[in-house]
Amino acid sequence: MSRIGKKPVALPKGVTAEIKGQTIEVKGPKGARTFTATDDVTLSLEDGAVKVAPRGQSKRARQQWGMTRSMVENLTVGVSEGFKKELEIQGVGYRATMQGKTLKLALGYSHDVNFETPEGVTITSPKQTEIVIEGIDQQLVGQVAANIREWRQPEPYKGKGIRYKGEVVFRKEGKKK
Repeated sequence: MSRIGKKPVALPKGVTAEIKGQTIEVKGPKGARTFTATDDVTLSLEDGAVKVAPRGQSKRARQQWGMTRSMVENLTVGVSEGFKKELEIQGVGYRATMQGKTLKLALGYSHDVNFETPEGVTITSPKQTEIVIEGIDQQLVGQVAANIREWRQPEPYKGKGIRYKGEVVFRKEGKKK
């Protein structure tokens, strides 16, 4: 039995859910999101909480049970609180600035890297060495953060590059004489 799947997803104050067949639509103060579950699970709305139950005992039904419950919980958290990823830039001359909807990154290349902000995500740069990505879709926020980090991943010798806030980069020792 799925320990994750059997827990009901409580709807916070100000969040409403509507189930139509296998599709659930969650609305909250930050926006609205939808998710379509597979036919292996059943969605129901009981006592201000969304419950997910498997249809049968097949392996696929049990797999989809916990995954669907996690997706529904991510919808409720996204429309009530939102998701946030923070990136740090380390390196001499490495910096980030916002110009309208474009993030300009100076990362040691011969040119600045321009990153267009996708729809549904807000990018801010409170300092030249910090980037904050916020949105209601956890997958999209994480993907945007990964795409920005991909331009200059932290290298192990000097630690220069773009890293997640709090990320520990394993440092290597340089050559010996």
